[in-house]
Amino acid sequence: MKDRGPAEKSAPGDNSATGDNSAAVTKAGTAGSFAGLGEAEVLRLILEGTSRSTGEEFLQSLVRSLAAAIDVQFAFVAEFAESPSRVRTLAFYGDGRFLENSSWELPGTPCEDVVRGNLCHHASNVYRLFPRDLPLVERHIESYLGVPLSDAGGKTIGHLAVFDRRTMPLEAIQLQMFRIFASRAAAELERIGIERKLRNSEKQFRDLFEEAPIAYVYEDTDTRFLSANRAFMELLGLAPGDVPGTYGMSLVAPEQDNQDRVQESLASEQKGRERAAIEIELRRKDNGRPVYVQRWSKPEPDGKHTRTMIVDITARVLAEREKARLLAQNAYLREEIRAEHDFETIVGSSDAIRRVLQQVERVAPTDSTVLILGETGTGKELIARAVHDLSARKDRPLIKVNAGALPAGLVESELFGHEKGAFTGASERRIGRFALADKGTLFLDELGETPLDVQVKLLRVLQEREFEAVGSTRTQRVDVRFVAATNRDLEAAVAEGKFRSDLYFRVNVFVLRVPPLRERREDISLLVHYFMSRYSARLGRKFTHVDPATLARLRDYPWPGNIRELENVVERGMIVSDGPVLEIEESLLSFKSPPREGGAAHVPPSAARPSRDEPEGLTLGELERKRIQESLERCGWVIEGPAGAATMLGLHPNTLRSRLKRLGIVRQR
Repeated sequence: MKDRGPAEKSAPGDNSATGDNSAAVTKAGTAGSFAGLGEAEVLRLILEGTSRSTGEEFLQSLVRSLAAAIDVQFAFVAEFAESPSRVRTLAFYGDGRFLENSSWELPGTPCEDVVRGNLCHHASNVYRLFPRDLPLVERHIESYLGVPLSDAGGKTIGHLAVFDRRTMPLEAIQLQMFRIFASRAAAELERIGIERKLRNSEKQFRDLFEEAPIAYVYEDTDTRFLSANRAFMELLGLAPGDVPGTYGMSLVAPEQDNQDRVQESLASEQKGRERAAIEIELRRKDNGRPVYVQRWSKPEPDGKHTRTMIVDITARVLAEREKARLLAQNAYLREEIRAEHDFETIVGSSDAIRRVLQQVERVAPTDSTVLILGETGTGKELIARAVHDLSARKDRPLIKVNAGALPAGLVESELFGHEKGAFTGASERRIGRFALADKGTLFLDELGETPLDVQVKLLRVLQEREFEAVGSTRTQRVDVRFVAATNRDLEAAVAEGKFRSDLYFRVNVFVLRVPPLRERREDISLLVHYFMSRYSARLGRKFTHVDPATLARLRDYPWPGNIRELENVVERGMIVSDGPVLEIEESLLSFKSPPREGGAAHVPPSAARPSRDEPEGLTLGELERKRIQESLERCGWVIEGPAGAATMLGLHPNTLRSRLKRLGIVRQR
């Protein structure tokens, strides 16, 4: 404690409201300013000045009443500000008016001893004892009396002080009256502190309530809204002014089962029982759009109000409904395909595959030659079978030959047969595929792989419907519907001398282009489920559904191997998946090298087959760019028309233009 000089000060710790201060009074002498004012009069002044106010108004009344009661020029009540070494006034009265509140550091002021819990009284010489306290020096303050303010737990929370330009002797009755003021000030200061904490706490909870991502509403048990947070208003399209008085039932969708669930929940709430999450459909107030939510409710003890939380599940509900719709649609389309087209193994509902099937229906009843174009693995053989199954020859055999799977020297024998001893190893007579296909359909896959010498005989049988077996001079006549398929660019092969132009024009009667899987991504989900059901029995495992992330990954993949690759990926995924959910990791979809000859991911089917002298190491994008540029140069950069690059590539002209823009291909002038 600092030395106060000749002024009197109280003993440390003397801060009780009724403590005996007779020693201090004896040393200080008596003050005439309290003459004629008894304790009852002082109490009356306190009550009259403060009975109708609280907070700042109360404290102002208190310090003004205190100054009048003990006849001093200045009085203030202060609290700690930010730190224990700094205080600020809450009410400051002096020279007959209220002064502006201020804050100051305690060291070097008479207040320093007070906030330590000590009553401090200086009857005179204050401005000389505390020269660092400039406000006291400037006012030429002679006397000072301060008392600490404590809360219910005895903790000092501020102080009450009076000072004057005159001397201020202190009597016991004066000290007791001063402490009455101090006790009242302390109670109000504590109340203000509690109220401030409550306000801060309320603000924090209000901010949490307002900014919470989950929607909350406070309502009565008749569903009349009383208050709601921002998430609730945004979810249901309510303006702040719409909330009070709006009835929740007015936003409930009218379907009977929906209404019944809400009424059942309300009945429980009116009985004071909490309700776990129920799923209901609401309608936005602003536009009437449906909102699907889960609703939790907790009734108040009064039985008249409830606190309700709702979680938006609209996205989930719509996704589930869309999934159910797609499953039903896919099932319907599968039945429709079986019923109307009899394409039992062609799976898909996209516009691209439906256009192909429509073309199949158009050409199948005729006996016209059909050329099927498409990348490797797109299902060209299935299209050929569909053409046969819808034709008048459906009761006759469909004979298949893959020219690319045979050695060049055996293609002729496979197609036309051979006589015994016709060549080394021909130990017996063999009937060719054309003879087997008589009255039926012959499907020649990989037409572009047919050797040139065989192409001559192939042209003859297509034109004249007759041929001779290898090693035979006997002409055989056949009635065969011819369907061919290739992933090669036949026009380019013709230009390079690798395919006969007369044969090309003979087979190029009716062209069916089978779209690659990347152009019918909407069919991927249906295909995955088809392959999953197909392999479940073979693998002895049951799969119920496909992981959504897997489906998304499959739709984003470019599928250089098309449906054949998808089938293999699904089978591998089923082998490595745990449980009934099919999961396919990205590692099963990665390819690190350019596709082998005959299969390109992004190249149109009629231009996809690279030549045998194609530079190795090209990326898929580089290969696509090269093929498109070659086709454009061969066509003189004509895009549309029978001789245009789009026709050569098997693309719609607009599709080709889009790819030119994407790849940055421009004609060099």
